[in-house]
Order: sequence, then structure tokens, then C-alpha cells
Amino acid sequence: MEGLTHVWMSYLLAALFVVALICYLVLTWMSKRRSRDWPLYRTVFWSLGIVCCLFSVVGPMAGLAQHDFYYHMVTHLLLGMLGPLLLVLGAPMTLALRALSVKKARLITRMLRSEPVSFLSHPITASILNIGGLWVLYTTDLYALMHQHLWLHVLVQVHVFLAGYLFTISLIYIDPTPHRYSFFYRTLVFIAALAAHGILSKYIYAFPPNGVSRAAAEAGGKLMYYGGDLIDMVIIFVLCLHWYRATRPRSMA
Repeated sequence: MEGLTHVWMSYLLAALFVVALICYLVLTWMSKRRSRDWPLYRTVFWSLGIVCCLFSVVGPMAGLAQHDFYYHMVTHLLLGMLGPLLLVLGAPMTLALRALSVKKARLITRMLRSEPVSFLSHPITASILNIGGLWVLYTTDLYALMHQHLWLHVLVQVHVFLAGYLFTISLIYIDPTPHRYSFFYRTLVFIAALAAHGILSKYIYAFPPNGVSRAAAEAGGKLMYYGGDLIDMVIIFVLCLHWYRATRPRSMA
């Protein structure tokens, strides 16, 4: 019965991501109806992000992640890093503002300007929720407990995804961002977050989480270190590109 419940909960999470994909495609169609073409590459980014998240919660890889720490780390990278990055590059808020009516667009703008969104999307807050959450997961009994309690497992997955998404939008501004911070400030926070993530991967390598064999921890720790660096390089590229575009000299007319 517990196994069946776990399957249904996994499919429920997957359904939420599918709904997000459908909503995005509907907004794309609505934008085109308003004679506002939407870049195809944005749709591709969003779709690939949804696929990454789906692989993390349902299917063979998600099943292996229940018993193999290496595959658990694969799903962590997909659900908490690569998936959110691709979704952010899909610019969903920009699409919604283009596709919806003025009244609904103003509601979205008001939400983006709200104090809760300002607090959660602050680079330091987002970094603590993201990297700090991972430290709690892998240096306490939480990792072992999440495989014993279904509700906790689902809660951890939701947190990993949301924290990863918040962390990404706090560093690179693809969508409209009323509460903006300087490139220098975001870069400093990002460097600190990178260091904390790298140190955690080395800690996992040296001190396996409870219930994880040393060999599995070493493989998972290396994947977290090098795989995380590859994904972070994309964020670095986007951040530096935006910084360059914002500060390059304007050509004389």
C-alpha cells in the first residue's frame, strides 16, 4: 500500500509539471493571437526544464534514486539546478504579461512587487533556502528519514525545486524584477553560494550521509561537485553577459 501511495504522489508531482507546460503553451498561443510572437527558444527552454523535472519525480531514474545515492544526486541536479535554470530561461512571467489582459497583468506585477516575493527572491535569502537546505539534508538524519516517510520525501522534493528556482531568479534577471540588486552584489552572493555548494560536495565525499555507503557517497559527491559546476557555468555566463550589455559603451548615433 505504501509503495502504491508513493507512486500516486509521484504522479501528482509530475501532473503539476505537466500542467505548468500546458499553461505555458496556452499563454504562447494567446500571445500569438495578440500579434505578439514569442521566441521559440524560450518555449524550448521551458519544455526541456519540465522534462528534467519529470525525470526527477517519475520513471526509472526516480525509482533508482530511492535506493542508489548516485541516482539520487542525478535527480537533485535535474530538479534543483538544471530544471529551474531552464525554466527561468523560459521567461514565464514575461510571457504571462504579454499574453494576459491588462487587468490580470497588473495583478502579476503587484504580486512581483509584494514584500513576500521581495524577501524570498533576495539573493541571500534564496541562497540560504537553497544551499542551506542542502546542508541540512545531507549532514543530518533528514536524508535517511525522507526515505522512510513519504510525506517528508515529497516535501523535500518540493523544497529542492522551489529553492533552486528562487536561487536562479535571484541571480539572473530574465523576467521583470522590481526588486533589483547590482551585478556586483549578486556576484558576491553567488561566489559564496558556489563555495558552500562545493564544500558540501566534498563533505559528502568524506562523510557519507546516514544510510549511504562510502563508495556511493564518493560517486555522488563527485557528481554533485562537477555536475553542479557545469550548470553554474551557464548562470555565470548569463550573469556576465547581462553585466556586459548593461555597462558597455553606447555607440554614438
